[in-house]
Amino acid sequence: MRALKVQAPWGLDAIQVIEAPDPTPGPGEVLVRMRAVSLNYRDLLMVGGIYGRGSGQAAAITPFSDGCGMVEAVGAGVSRVKPGDRVSTLFFQNWISGPPTQEKLSSALGFPIPGAGRELAVFSQEGVSKVPEFLSDQQVSTLPCAALTAWRTLFEDSRLQPGDTVVLQGTGGVSIFGLQFAHAAGYRTIITSSSDEKLERARALGVDHTINYRQTPEWGRAVRDATDGLGADFILEVGGGGTIEQSMRAVRVAGHIAVVGVVAGPGAGFNPASLIGNSAKLQGVSVGSRDMFEAMCEAIALKEIHPVVDKVFPWTEAKAAFTAMQGGEHFGKIVLEF
Repeated sequence: MRALKVQAPWGLDAIQVIEAPDPTPGPGEVLVRMRAVSLNYRDLLMVGGIYGRGSGQAAAITPFSDGCGMVEAVGAGVSRVKPGDRVSTLFFQNWISGPPTQEKLSSALGFPIPGAGRELAVFSQEGVSKVPEFLSDQQVSTLPCAALTAWRTLFEDSRLQPGDTVVLQGTGGVSIFGLQFAHAAGYRTIITSSSDEKLERARALGVDHTINYRQTPEWGRAVRDATDGLGADFILEVGGGGTIEQSMRAVRVAGHIAVVGVVAGPGAGFNPASLIGNSAKLQGVSVGSRDMFEAMCEAIALKEIHPVVDKVFPWTEAKAAFTAMQGGEHFGKIVLEF
């Protein structure tokens, strides 16, 4: 089989396609022929050797946590799936249920566990799940990280009610899933972007209010203006230090800010006094459990939600796909197809 491999000196030019032996599933394991994988910002950091827990500490990595494939063979004792089943990988291979723990969070695909960027891969049966039949392979591959992160923030960690106001930052994978889920749940949605074209595409998905943050840098004030001065009930914070100050200005009293990314860079930080002053909740979020994933898939099937796949590349052209991600060219998700 062929597989992707990245090692020092790291970076996009270090991505290689190598030949490797076909793997064989052991007890409790499944052999999956991959059909598609999707890119997350985490993957870009890992390939660059700068991921927090990461790739800089490993001799080499097989990238990608998020994939769709067909089960080709199973080892002894496997009961969750059978040959011929179409499955999704799970971001955390050992987080089945309950709250996160250090052990569960140390079982992520890509690092420390070799990822889905290979033609054939062996996973624990606990680390794959069946998926809605109506979705394409490309769409399934977008679910494990971006979709589940958005799902958890909206429906597991927050206490939102229909009619509450949700702010989605940007038009990347997590935020577009957040928009689709929030719209289906009856929340009022506000989305930000530097591109009027992308904001127009968000309107086609049902967003209620749009803000071009390049034209309106103080978008926190714009959120308050759009909510009669009250602020947003929930903010999906993907920028990190570069955007958190505006989120603090935009959130209502006792509101919820879910921090899921750092794509805007470190920024200048924020004054915690404002967090105290309005009794808001600031929570870091790292994907979710298998139970959450399977509940999300049931909702996706019920509402027939179609993940937004914006760009598709052959899996051997991972460098080109990452270059598109770096340039912010995408709306929704970028996928590699086998």
